[in-house]
Amino acid sequence: MSAGKMAVDMLVSALRSSTPMAFALCGEILGERAGIVNIGIEGEMLVGAATAFAVTATTGNPWLGLLGGAGAGVVLSCVHGILCLFCRTNQIASGVAVLAIGAGCSAYFGTPYVGRQIGGFSPIAIPGLPAPLAEVLRSISPTMVIGLVVPPVLAVFLFMTRTGLRWRAVGEAPASARILGINPTTFRWAAILACGFLAGFGGGALSVDYAKGWSEGMTAGRGLVAMGLVVMTRWNPAWTTPVAMIFGAAESLSLSIQSHGVGVSPYLLSLFPYLAPLVILALHAKFSRRQGYMPASLADILKFST
Repeated sequence: MSAGKMAVDMLVSALRSSTPMAFALCGEILGERAGIVNIGIEGEMLVGAATAFAVTATTGNPWLGLLGGAGAGVVLSCVHGILCLFCRTNQIASGVAVLAIGAGCSAYFGTPYVGRQIGGFSPIAIPGLPAPLAEVLRSISPTMVIGLVVPPVLAVFLFMTRTGLRWRAVGEAPASARILGINPTTFRWAAILACGFLAGFGGGALSVDYAKGWSEGMTAGRGLVAMGLVVMTRWNPAWTTPVAMIFGAAESLSLSIQSHGVGVSPYLLSLFPYLAPLVILALHAKFSRRQGYMPASLADILKFST
């Protein structure tokens, strides 16, 4: 195998691995831009993964599975919305509750599907392409393409539209936004539901496209890692893909090392995808020249939580 083909295969593998996290990362950015912290995004990914796999296994249609997973994420996010916006519960505590509910429900209702396999999506095929390019395209799935398109679209929405400006105003100064006639509750509900949709969709991409199977706790902390990586995106969806690729590349490298039979414990190698973002996040925090990207209202939430 040539070095060029190996590099392309590693890149595609990293992109495939990072795609579910990219969706969760976009959802968390939308939420935090409106002043909503959602630790429960991990639980929303889990119910999305379980529902998407169940729908796909039942209907044979992975697109319906993805929509079902996204819908399950939206339903669970309503719990977070009711607790935070109606009951005025602390957002951190509410997020922990949502995470626990999502983990429990996905484990219980997903039990009949453990060990089953599905076909997933058909490879992308465009007639008339050169053989090397056609081979690369066969390795790229529709969810990977969607994962590349969604971040720039959301960036345009947040930073180049009037609605996006209002969305960010709610996250920066909700009191001032209310004076200007903007209802923060409306935008925060939209942010919570959008976060749930994207998290559920990401969970669905994980079970239907990446793993093509379901197992309890299969997200393995991806949602929580996404929460931490939001800082590296500077709350800008345009940075989602390269930041998510840190996790994807680390996981792809870890799996490649294991497949080559290197004499390192697989338990230690499984830590690498989580350790690499942590180290880079620490370096980013230490050497970043500019601070203050975080929406101002989040400071009050985090301060209250401590």
